[in-house]
Amino acid sequence: MASPPQVRSDVKLTRYVDPLPIPPVVRSTGKTDEVITIEMRQFQHRVHRDLPPTTLWGYNSSWPGPTIEAQSGQSLNINWVSKLPTTHLLPIDHSIHGAEASLPPVRNVAHLHGACALPEDDGYPEAWFTAHGEHGPRFNPRPSHYPNCQPSTTLWYHDHCLGITRLNVYAGLAGFYLIRDEAEKALNLPQGEFEIPLMLQDRLFHHDGSLFYPKVVNGPKEHPVWIQEFFGDMNCVNGKVMPFLEVEPRRYRLRILNASNSRFYHLRLFNSDANGNILNESYDVPSFQQIGTDGGLLPSPVELHYLLIAPAERFDIIVDFSDCAGKSFSLINDAPAPYTMGGQYLPEEVMLFKVGKLLSGKDSSAIPDTLVPFELLNPSFTTHERMLLVSERERSSDGYVIIGLLGNARWHEPITEDPKAGSTEIWSFVNITSDVHPLHVHLVQFQVLNRQSFDVLTYQQTGKLVFTGKPMAPESNERPARKDTIKSYPGYVTRVIMRFDLPHGTEVTPGQEFLYVWHCHILEHEDNEMMRPYKVIA
Repeated sequence: MASPPQVRSDVKLTRYVDPLPIPPVVRSTGKTDEVITIEMRQFQHRVHRDLPPTTLWGYNSSWPGPTIEAQSGQSLNINWVSKLPTTHLLPIDHSIHGAEASLPPVRNVAHLHGACALPEDDGYPEAWFTAHGEHGPRFNPRPSHYPNCQPSTTLWYHDHCLGITRLNVYAGLAGFYLIRDEAEKALNLPQGEFEIPLMLQDRLFHHDGSLFYPKVVNGPKEHPVWIQEFFGDMNCVNGKVMPFLEVEPRRYRLRILNASNSRFYHLRLFNSDANGNILNESYDVPSFQQIGTDGGLLPSPVELHYLLIAPAERFDIIVDFSDCAGKSFSLINDAPAPYTMGGQYLPEEVMLFKVGKLLSGKDSSAIPDTLVPFELLNPSFTTHERMLLVSERERSSDGYVIIGLLGNARWHEPITEDPKAGSTEIWSFVNITSDVHPLHVHLVQFQVLNRQSFDVLTYQQTGKLVFTGKPMAPESNERPARKDTIKSYPGYVTRVIMRFDLPHGTEVTPGQEFLYVWHCHILEHEDNEMMRPYKVIA
C-alpha cells in the first residue's frame, strides 16, 4: 500500500496543561420498560486551554457522550434522538456507496458495540434517520432495546451510518456503555472516583479550534474526498488534548478504549517530572494489570508493561500507584501509523499521571488472583469453518488503495455468511494486504484460537493457502478472553471461534433470518466497502 503524504496542522499546543475530564454518567434504574433518551446535538467544547472552542457533535452535547451504566440481566431501552443541523461539519465523498448526494448529508444511527441485541436494535448501517423524519430502509422507529444479557463488561456506543461513519464518529459521536454484575461487585475492584474511563482518539485542529479532516490533494478520481486512513497529530483523551490526571497513591481501574478512526496505540508508562519530561526509560514504573477485555473480565489478571490496542478494542486495567507518592508518569504511544508500516505522523504524548493527591482514605480495593470462571469454546464442536479473504484493491499507477473488501465482495452483494442460531463456527481471516485490520463481528463475543503465516504471493496466484509457519498461540490477553474485535495481521490467517447465540428469550420460527454485519474497524475502510452483512438463521 502506498502511504499518502503526511498531513499535519501547524497548531502547536502545550502538553499536559488541561485536567482530564470525566464523562457524565447516566445510570439505569432497573425499572421494567425504562426508556432513556439520548440526544445528538451540535455544541461547542474547548479541547485545549490555548484553542478557541471547537464545534462538535455529541450525545447529550458531550464528547465523549455520557457513560451509560446498566445491570446485567436488566434490559434497557434508549431513545436515540437527533437534534443535529442539516449541514455536515465535514466533507462528504459522494462517490462512496451509501453516501450518495441524493441522501440527506446529516443522518445517524447508533450502534452499541459488543452488545448482544436483535438486528432492529443493533444500529444496522441502513437504519439511519434524520432530525426531520427522513430515514433509511431498515429504520427502527421504536427505542432501541438492549437486553444486557451479558456479564459485566466495557462496551461503547458510536454512530454507524453507512458511508459516513468515519465522519460522524470524528465529529464526536461516541461514548462508553458499562454493564455491571454481582460477580464483578464481589471482587472489590477500585470503584467510584477510582474507576476512570479513558477514550483515546487522535485529531487535527485548525487555529480557530475547528476540526480538521483532510481531503485527498489531487486525489484519485475514484474517490476525490475519501482518504484511505486518518491520522491526527494530537492525542485526545476524553475530549481533551494531552490532559493530565492527578491521582492518589492507590490503585486505579482504567477502562481504556481506542475510539480512533485508524490509529493503533502501543502504550507504555515512563518516569517523568511534573511537566511530563521523561526522566529515563526504566521499567521501574507501575505495571498494567489487565483484568478485562472487549467482552468482560478475564479468568485472572495478566501483568503487562505495554498495551497494544487497535481501534475499537477495550482494555480494562488496574494500575497501582500506592508506592508512587510525588511521582509522575507519562503515558506514551510509539505505534507506527499505519500499523505496522509507518509513514504517517506519530504523536507520542497521550496523557500524564501525577501522583500528587493526598490519600483520601485507606485503599481497601484488591487485585484478585482469580477473577471469574471462563468457558472455552471447543473447536471440535464447530459446525463450520469459513475462510474469509481480507483484501484491498490498489491503483496500478501508484499503489494507492481505492477500496477494501471482505470475502472479496462489496456491501450490496449477496450474503455469503449464514450461521445457524446457536451454532459454533470458526472464522479464519486470510489477510493478503499490508495493513493490520481490526475486524469486528456484531452480536457475538468470540475467542481467538491462533494465527498462522502463509505465502501471500502463492495465494494471490493460485488461491491456495500454503502455510509458512506453525500456528502461533494468541497473545496472553487474547485467550482465554472474550473479544469482539481482533487484529488481523498481514500475511497471516487469524482464527476465531464463536457461538451465534441470539439474545436470551428470543422467540424464533424455523428459517427466520436475523441480519447483522461484520467489518474492519478502521473507519475509513469500513466506509469504503470493507463491511459485509451476514445473517443468523433460526
